Amino acid sequence: MLNLLSIITFTPAIAAAILAIFLRGDDEAAQNNAKWVALVATLATFAASLILLVGFDPQDTGFQFVEEHDWIMGFTYKMGVDGISILFVMLTTFLMPITIGACWNVTHRVKDYMIAFLLLETLMIGVFTALDLVLFYLFFEAGLIPMFLIIGIWGGKDRIYAAFKFFLYTFLGSVLMLVAMIAMYVDAGTTDIPTLLQHQFSTETVSLAGWQIIGGMQTLLWLAFFASFAVKMPMWPVHTWLPDAHVQAPTAGSVILAAVLLKMGGYGFLRFSLPMFPIASDIFAPLVLWLSAIAIVYTSLVALMQEDMKKLIAYSSVAHMGFVTMGIFAANQQGIDGAIFQMISHGFISGALFLAVGVIYDRMHTREIAAYGGLINRMPVYAAVFLLFTMANVGLPGTSGFVGEFLTFMAVFQVNTWVAFFAATGVILSAGYALWLFRRVVMGELIKEALKGIKDMDRREKLLIAPLAAMTLILGVYPALVTDIIGPSVTAMVEGHNLALQAQEAASQLAQN
Repeated sequence: MLNLLSIITFTPAIAAAILAIFLRGDDEAAQNNAKWVALVATLATFAASLILLVGFDPQDTGFQFVEEHDWIMGFTYKMGVDGISILFVMLTTFLMPITIGACWNVTHRVKDYMIAFLLLETLMIGVFTALDLVLFYLFFEAGLIPMFLIIGIWGGKDRIYAAFKFFLYTFLGSVLMLVAMIAMYVDAGTTDIPTLLQHQFSTETVSLAGWQIIGGMQTLLWLAFFASFAVKMPMWPVHTWLPDAHVQAPTAGSVILAAVLLKMGGYGFLRFSLPMFPIASDIFAPLVLWLSAIAIVYTSLVALMQEDMKKLIAYSSVAHMGFVTMGIFAANQQGIDGAIFQMISHGFISGALFLAVGVIYDRMHTREIAAYGGLINRMPVYAAVFLLFTMANVGLPGTSGFVGEFLTFMAVFQVNTWVAFFAATGVILSAGYALWLFRRVVMGELIKEALKGIKDMDRREKLLIAPLAAMTLILGVYPALVTDIIGPSVTAMVEGHNLALQAQEAASQLAQN
């Protein structure tokens, strides 16, 4: 369909412009109008993305629905999706109406709040659909601005510190990526991503400041991209901005931060690092695998010590992203399948967990674990929902959380058994902190006077959580919904990666002879 990707990408931005230009006042009627415009726009975007999904051919491993137009300064506006990126587009459009619904109780600068989320949706979708380096970088970096404002204006008491920490960490990491993109343009003569995927960057050893760089240009480019994507994931030890950002962000901000924004780092590894720099990826794979395993165990231990529910879930997210990077740099079919599945699953589960925290925070205005206990006596529906997503977060078979972790472990075990063994201890620890949280908050006697009048989830809250519960269970019992779409594209990526390694090995043997 003509320009369908542009329609999906820019519909939220058009709605934001309508709000900015035509909506006046800050009375209750204006606030409701802003919320409804945002909700309708995000639902329309999701409907358009369903058309995209229906028309997508998983067996075609190339880019589909491609749009290409001449842009400024000789650069090209080019968009398209493949079997990997289309699921991230679907995840974004699926979650945004739920996120807007979670904003329904907001009363402070509502129009600006809706505009920030609508612009954020456009920028996130743009990251997953851009097929030009310049376009990708603009979407990737511009996405920082709405989230910076969401945390800095509507966040908690330390929101300014958290917002600037989030911005500086993620922005500084991306400066090196910009330098690398310029170097890629100089070397390949194009910013077209499909063309760059076929371009072979030099792997000849180079000397830099007295250091011999094995892997040459590929290594330097890989490191520059790694600096950006590792912070975005975030990987240990550059993860410290995430707990602060989650704790201070409003509920809707935490949902979209955990569910979509973190996935940009994983998507970047899949789109750039692994296919464009296969030799460098192979060189650094052991390092990434061990960093990922350390992240899983270390952040799980830190989560066990938390007294704030949001901070505990934030550290849990870092641990789960460790599974993602392990799977990606295992560089085999199971690993990449598992990594993508884990990212999609984590989007549903983490989003639901932050919504669940928001439900009781709206009632009690505290996220301290010690302030709760015995909620099952007054909130049986909430207790059931919290249990479902706690078990999914642990990776209980029958939920989507199990599939991604299982595939990842199977893949890593083939590559490095010690990494797999060490990371597996994180599964035990995740059960520890997740069940500890559930017991402290939900189980036991209701002895705190402040909780004796607390009410169970209302209709709006149930409506928001129901789609996430459905997807968590459906993907848990029928993972082919995801693997059938990503499978052919992942197979093509793995084959290209292996061919590059074989060619490099053959060239090395020839040089030795």
